[in-house]
Amino acid sequence: MGNSYAGQLKSARFEEALHNSIEASLRSSSGDPQPIFTQLYLEPDPYPGNMEADIKLKADTALHSEGHELLNGHSSNDLEELEEDDDSDSSSPPLPYLQTPVPDGCCTLDGFCQAGKDLRLVTIAAEPIEVPPGFELVGAKSPSIPEHILVCAVDRRFLPDENGKNALLGFSGNCVGCGEKGFRYFTEFSNHINLKLSTQPKKQKHLKYYLVKNSQGALCKGPLICWKDSKTRQFSSGASTSKPSSSSSLSSKENGGTSGHSSSPFSLSDSPPTRMAQASSVFFGSQDLGRDCSFLKPLASTPGNKTLPIVPTALRVNGPANGLGVDVHPSLLSPSQVSLVPQTQGYRTPDLGDSPVSSAMNSGPPKKRHRSWHPSTLVPVPPTAVPVPAIRPIVGSPGSVLAVSSPQPLGVGVIQPQPVAAGETVIIPENLLSSSGVRPVILIGHGTLPYFYGNVANIVVSPLLVGCYKSSQLTEENLETLGLHSSQMLSVEMMILLTLQYLARLASNQIPLREELEQIVLKAMLCCPGNPAISPSQLPWLARLEASVSGGSVQVVVTHNSLGEGISESLRSLGEGPQHQRCLPTYVVVICASKMNGNEFCVLVLGKYQARALAEGMLTTNEFLKEISYELITGKVSVLASHFKSTSLGDNLDKQLVRYQRRRKGQVILPFQGDVTDNIHSQEPASMSPPPETAELLNRMFQIYPAQLTVARSLLSQVCSIADSGTQNLDLGRFCKVDFLVLVPPSHILVHQTAQRIRQSGVLVDLGNEDAYTAHQKSEKYVVRLDADVHTKMEAFMKKVKQNPYTLFVLIHDNSHVDLTSALSGSVCHGELQGLADRVVNCQEVLDAMNLLVLQVSCFPYTLQTHQSRISIHNEIHWPSSDSLQRELPSNELVYFGLRNYSCSLQWGVASPILRCDDAFEKMVHTLLERHPHLHSMVIRSYLLIQQYTEAMMALTSSPSLRDHITPETLAMVEDLINAPSREGSQGRGHMLLVRVPSLQLAMLARERLEDVRDKLGLQLCFAVLLGSPASELNLSRNFINILRAWKGCENEEWVPHTYEDLEGLPCIVILTGKEPLGETFPRSLKYTDLRLIDSSYLTRTALEQEVGLACTYVSMDVVQESKTSTAPRESDGEKTTVSLNDGDELERPQSNGSAATRTSGSLVENGVSSSDLADSFQKPSTSTSQPEGLVTSDMATITEGFKQECDSLGSQLSSNPLKAPNDPPSHYSSSSSSSPSPSSSSTQRPSQSTQCGRASKSSRVSPRTVILSRPAYNLLSGESGSQLSSFSLLPHADVSWSSPLRPLITHNLQGAEQSLYYRQWTVARQHHADYEAPPGPHPRRLLLSGPPQVGKTGAYLQFLRILFRMLIRLLEVDVYDDEDDEEEENTDGMTDVMTPANVQWPDIEDIRKMPFDPNPRDSKFRKASPVYSDKMPKFFKEFKKEGENQTQDTRMTKSIRLSRFAAHNAFHHCEQCHQYCEAVPTTQLSECSLHAFTFCSSMLGEEVQLQFFIPKAKEQHFVFSHQGSHLESLRLPLVSTKDPELLKSPIFTPTTGRQEHGLLNLFHAMEGAAHLHILVVKQFEMPHYRKYWPNHILLVLPAMFNNAGVGAARFMIKELSYHNLELERNRLEEQGVKRQDVWPFIVMMDDSCVLWNSYQSADASETSDGGLALANVSLKTVLQHMENTPKISLYAMCGVRKWSSTLARKAPRNAFSRCHLHDFVLLNVDLTQNVQYDLNRYACEEVDFNLRVNSSGLLMCCFNNFSLMKKHIPVGGNKDFVVKPKLVEIENKAPISSSQYVCAPDSEQTLLDAPAQFLLERFLQSCSHRLFPKAVQNKNNPVLSIDSYLNLSPEISVCYINSRPHSTNLNHQGLVFSGLLLYLCDSFVVSGLLKRFRFLKGATLCVICQDRSSLRQTIARLELEDEWQFRLRDEFQTANCSEDRPLYFLTGRHV
Repeated sequence: MGNSYAGQLKSARFEEALHNSIEASLRSSSGDPQPIFTQLYLEPDPYPGNMEADIKLKADTALHSEGHELLNGHSSNDLEELEEDDDSDSSSPPLPYLQTPVPDGCCTLDGFCQAGKDLRLVTIAAEPIEVPPGFELVGAKSPSIPEHILVCAVDRRFLPDENGKNALLGFSGNCVGCGEKGFRYFTEFSNHINLKLSTQPKKQKHLKYYLVKNSQGALCKGPLICWKDSKTRQFSSGASTSKPSSSSSLSSKENGGTSGHSSSPFSLSDSPPTRMAQASSVFFGSQDLGRDCSFLKPLASTPGNKTLPIVPTALRVNGPANGLGVDVHPSLLSPSQVSLVPQTQGYRTPDLGDSPVSSAMNSGPPKKRHRSWHPSTLVPVPPTAVPVPAIRPIVGSPGSVLAVSSPQPLGVGVIQPQPVAAGETVIIPENLLSSSGVRPVILIGHGTLPYFYGNVANIVVSPLLVGCYKSSQLTEENLETLGLHSSQMLSVEMMILLTLQYLARLASNQIPLREELEQIVLKAMLCCPGNPAISPSQLPWLARLEASVSGGSVQVVVTHNSLGEGISESLRSLGEGPQHQRCLPTYVVVICASKMNGNEFCVLVLGKYQARALAEGMLTTNEFLKEISYELITGKVSVLASHFKSTSLGDNLDKQLVRYQRRRKGQVILPFQGDVTDNIHSQEPASMSPPPETAELLNRMFQIYPAQLTVARSLLSQVCSIADSGTQNLDLGRFCKVDFLVLVPPSHILVHQTAQRIRQSGVLVDLGNEDAYTAHQKSEKYVVRLDADVHTKMEAFMKKVKQNPYTLFVLIHDNSHVDLTSALSGSVCHGELQGLADRVVNCQEVLDAMNLLVLQVSCFPYTLQTHQSRISIHNEIHWPSSDSLQRELPSNELVYFGLRNYSCSLQWGVASPILRCDDAFEKMVHTLLERHPHLHSMVIRSYLLIQQYTEAMMALTSSPSLRDHITPETLAMVEDLINAPSREGSQGRGHMLLVRVPSLQLAMLARERLEDVRDKLGLQLCFAVLLGSPASELNLSRNFINILRAWKGCENEEWVPHTYEDLEGLPCIVILTGKEPLGETFPRSLKYTDLRLIDSSYLTRTALEQEVGLACTYVSMDVVQESKTSTAPRESDGEKTTVSLNDGDELERPQSNGSAATRTSGSLVENGVSSSDLADSFQKPSTSTSQPEGLVTSDMATITEGFKQECDSLGSQLSSNPLKAPNDPPSHYSSSSSSSPSPSSSSTQRPSQSTQCGRASKSSRVSPRTVILSRPAYNLLSGESGSQLSSFSLLPHADVSWSSPLRPLITHNLQGAEQSLYYRQWTVARQHHADYEAPPGPHPRRLLLSGPPQVGKTGAYLQFLRILFRMLIRLLEVDVYDDEDDEEEENTDGMTDVMTPANVQWPDIEDIRKMPFDPNPRDSKFRKASPVYSDKMPKFFKEFKKEGENQTQDTRMTKSIRLSRFAAHNAFHHCEQCHQYCEAVPTTQLSECSLHAFTFCSSMLGEEVQLQFFIPKAKEQHFVFSHQGSHLESLRLPLVSTKDPELLKSPIFTPTTGRQEHGLLNLFHAMEGAAHLHILVVKQFEMPHYRKYWPNHILLVLPAMFNNAGVGAARFMIKELSYHNLELERNRLEEQGVKRQDVWPFIVMMDDSCVLWNSYQSADASETSDGGLALANVSLKTVLQHMENTPKISLYAMCGVRKWSSTLARKAPRNAFSRCHLHDFVLLNVDLTQNVQYDLNRYACEEVDFNLRVNSSGLLMCCFNNFSLMKKHIPVGGNKDFVVKPKLVEIENKAPISSSQYVCAPDSEQTLLDAPAQFLLERFLQSCSHRLFPKAVQNKNNPVLSIDSYLNLSPEISVCYINSRPHSTNLNHQGLVFSGLLLYLCDSFVVSGLLKRFRFLKGATLCVICQDRSSLRQTIARLELEDEWQFRLRDEFQTANCSEDRPLYFLTGRHV
């Protein structure tokens, strides 16, 4: 803190602070007392050292002095009233305090207790009163009898000591009247003594004085009770407040003291607790109290001086802890801001504390509201701070100063009072404001301001532009960003000239803006690198030259001693002479060219409009609302109110209305039809309802539009990327449910609106949280208002979050830019609690919950995008721009019409623009503002607005003569409001007119007044007048409710409108009040938005844009396009009528050009923009849903398709088949989720346009709403006033500040992410902002959705919830193959007599032997494979696509199945049970795995093979190692005879490739957690990936030579290894006396996509149609153990299960067992199949090939049909196709390579390919065999003979498999004639004699395939093929490999 003297740690102080801290923590209800070291180090010593004692002493003497009450001309109770006002922590009128009713029979007289005893000091002063020990007598004040003091006895411990500290919280007191003791609550006590409070009773507010005995022994009023630290707390502006940056206001007792209230009336609860002085001089402890003048002087801040600026009233503290940084308050204010509090005109001797500077801000550390915080804290100015006016004691200065009674010895470091030179003093004239009508604003420039003395209340000091002059404080980094160099800094002289130039060019209705001047300064720095030096003599001349262009509005005053001289001179000239003779300059630039200090300057703003706007702009919204509230309560507005009691024609308004009312004799104007002249009696219409045929109009429909869908998907993908980021911040795999809570700002209507959206969207049903019935009842439970009750609701929610760890909760903070105040500064502010959002959303519980996402939704996210933002920029989702969306839409669609469109609409050139400024109104306001300088401009605007609407109603009914006195805008709106319902085709529907009145009191006044006038004019049936307040529900009279019910076709008598949208079509005026709009949606029938009250107090981007956001909505695209093309000339300014000021100074209304014109002015139809031809646009039903309301999608079918696939393909891990969509019930996009309508019915339905009567062509058009603005707002939004900036250049929000004095210009093209980056770089959160003390990094589970107002964000986030849930379910679901199996039904009849009943558990070996083997592979994965010939072949080939050129695999049918608890999982699955199974425990890192080589000799390969095992430590027990422990000897095998119900005997081998993440390798749940041995067989190059993902699995690594091999190689190696291991184990166990036959010979070979196993189990007859069996999920353990327990298991070669499909699942299998092909999941006997090998070269069909060989070897294969296996569709990895590409990249051809190019003639020039030879061969045969075997195509009776191998020759060619081994079982081929012969790598068992047994068709073809050309020739010779087959030289081919890739060769020939 720079030169702070505050840090000395004194032991006494330490003890005191420690005591305070402990006591506060014991008593504090909030649980956050201030840390002790903060108290010790951040609070300076009371200043000076003995100040507290002095003050107490002086206070006593002053209070006992006799004429005390005469010190000021008011009674002393002013003080208390003010104090009461101040402490209430809320605006006036105070919130009503609900008193408990007084018990019957009790006395309720003021001044007496409930027992009837007198307590008034005057009556009991002399009576003896018993005071118990430890008690004190104190005086209480009752608001009902302010002249009396009531005597009470209070326990001393609950009262403060003389330092204002150490009072225990709570209360203990006795009644001195009746003697009742032991009141423990002050509330109870205040009731007993009949205080009759309207606010919450507080002892600090109502216990005022100690009572002492005087010399006569009578009780009398003693010293004030010092509740607030060392000073008696006086009335203040800004008491106990919360925002560190705050102030109190200007304007107060100017009306000659009409009230005793303080200068600044309201307690601003957004400033830190302001410190009150007992008198202005108390700050320095060395001054007398009675002084009646105070003195303000800025202290030059030089390093090392210990001056303490006591910053008067409006100083805002925004900077860092020093509080006086360089920062500004909402676009205008800088930390060193001073607004001097106004005085009464008759300046009076102040009562204690009633000083003009009645408060000083403490610019200290962050303000928690702790009683222990030193109010006397005065922080020293850091050397860099702006000089700020500070009170400085003066001795002997001129003026009536009472002598100082015995000067006190000064404490160390105290400023010595010094005599002041006259030149530095500015005396402010006594009646400056009243004489000149202006309160000058001094804009701090450069240099030291003078002392101010006298009536300091009448000037305001503003730091608005001071930031522009601080370019010297730019950091190097910022300079670099701006493209500047430190040499380019501007001199003070240049700054002065730029400021002058800027002020000179401002228009008369503009005020200076910091952002504009900053841009000018920046441009100057960029374009003049070498600053021209300006000499002292040149400066005044140049300055005057600059000012001369302004036409007198800017003047330059040059002085040579001090700035004070120039300011004095300007103020003196201001106070002189009669008003009308002077033409004042708007700005006076005072330049002091002193030789000592260089040039200094400041700007005096004297223009009435500008000074007022700047002063009002310094207040926060809360502050100016309090100011208005104060003005209304104290009656300051009475002058204005009386002015408006008469009409513009001078008649008494009320009398005229009463006269008209009498004339009507109870008749009212008829609604719905006819003119204003049709009357009926007021009793009749109660039963009236509108025309009936419109009843079906308002059927509601919820639809999701493309933009909302896009946004929902973006949100979802962002959530997925958080989950995928690898940071463990979100684990989506563990959630199976979604729940949510929506937090909304405190608005009842918003709660209903959001709940209605939730109801209509059906999201609760889709999430499974409610059923269709309860969803309707309980939707409000999911929406919570941020009000006092939020804590209990949030506690319940957080409890749910903790109790449901597997539910993903989403906390949606809607309109999250509203009230982002820090909870630390939170207090009641203007009746609203602040800081609640921070408490809820940023509380530790919410931040820490791993199953909670926070989604902040905002139309104005700027306050969330500061440098300290809690949201990562990557987690921001921005609404897609309307341009990108509009391109896709046809012209009759609705498109969003937002802020940008409003600004652009000014270029449309239409005669009646939709964004307007009511200039006539502005001129009237201007006149009134000059006449009432003491009132806030919004009060004046409001009164004028009410009068305008009142007179417009009168002009249209009773007094046509008033027409010319109403602005055309107002008249047009009111006329449209009254007449629209009776127009043709409107069917009684009318428009809504929205009038925005931020102040609740003014809004209530407006509603009351307008309603009263409406009723007196007989218009009560024509339109409703509603108060739209966030704090209350809509209140509508019964007859209007009946009309709405009739339109809705609503039967329910109880129905009342809850949202504004419910008012669709109702003619009404809605007066919308509240600090800011909170996001409520308005109906389509809203036509006019009146924002004429929104003026220069709204100078931040958010404040201004959210007001205009009220009008944003969806409009017809053709309206927008028409308007853009229309080029009607703009109405010229000359035609606009003006306001003149006559001699009588009477306010005239603008003349309109004849009332006929005004009558139609509201319905100018020519441009189709703001015309009222849209009376019928309301015939489209309001889809009162997420606001793209009637936006109909052009092709809903495609969108619904998209919906159905929503989440079906999420990234690589979750993709799915698009064809599955039709099976999905489309419930998640339909209008009601309980039913599932067909896409055609629900989604293509357009909003009903059934009643397009009259102008059908236009009936569906929706036009933009007309917005009427005040001039300041219009200038900013239009950006058309030349130099004026647009609203997007303003400070984004009042709670943030610019981080640098200069920054690049923001343009309107900067949107979304770029805009966010800009604000994150250039803005910082203020001290009271919730993000001010945010943790350094953003929160990982927090997202921000931003989109323009009313664009449909609610619908988007509800859709997001839906697809999030859908995705979580998809994570819990899998797509399993669901193929129609070729059931061998038709064949079974003739096949066998052996039938095994479906409920038999195990196969009988004899039965199985008798069954025939079905050689045809029936699984659909072989549907593109050649059928195998058998006796019972189907008669016809299935339909087949000719020519296998379509390389892309046909997609197989899949079905989504919910995972059961027995599923196998991939690497993304995490749960508490299995995390040890698959995740490496930190202690067992990868190094814990041991690598073992295992070598054996393979007879098949004819060489030694070395395999590598990675064995985790935990799995070593499964292996046998040598005694040294290093050499791996074998894998342990159990015994056949072992009977252990828990044991799984077979080791499981899973060959896997490319699926380290997606392979289903986690079998923990499938095995029910049982111990098992699972070995992953991987290729060498993939080993590191699998080790990373599956560190606890045993890996078997294939030799490098198999890196390119197919799955056949893996299966071959598994089987070879297993047989070798079986032999090793037999040898090992034989030594232990075990029979060789008893060693378990089986292994399981299982694919990595097996996900679920099912079993048919006996069920009740009721459950299934056939009463037999039901399909249920079972575990893999169950299936394996069942198969392993099969009797005589060792006699089976292979066992397996069948594949699941939905058709098979519907009926139980006819046979429990069958002999057929087994694949995917096989229990393999490696002993019996020792001599049958998998073909290690194969890429496909290796299982069919192996099965045919096993069967023909006479071995048994058994399929357990009661079990079925589900295989997951995994789109990645596996044995997918190689990408076949040319070997040499240079000759790469972009054309795809067809499979016919996979072979070529030997030694040809053809492109050689980079793929294994075997792969090319298999692919060639699969697609081109019809060329090799033309006779076999589609010929089932003449198959191709294939010896010893099965190769896929395409589905059109059937193959007959023959095994050449002796003793093999083959098909009987007698009489069979073959169409071809295939010899594939045949061995020595194939001999010529064998081939001579077979008969071939004439012209049959032969194909012989060999490893190389020589073996090809040898084979042909050995088999004597040339005897029967004819060969040609050109029939020899090779696969298209180069020679080092060892191509395969084949020869074709014809049978002769």
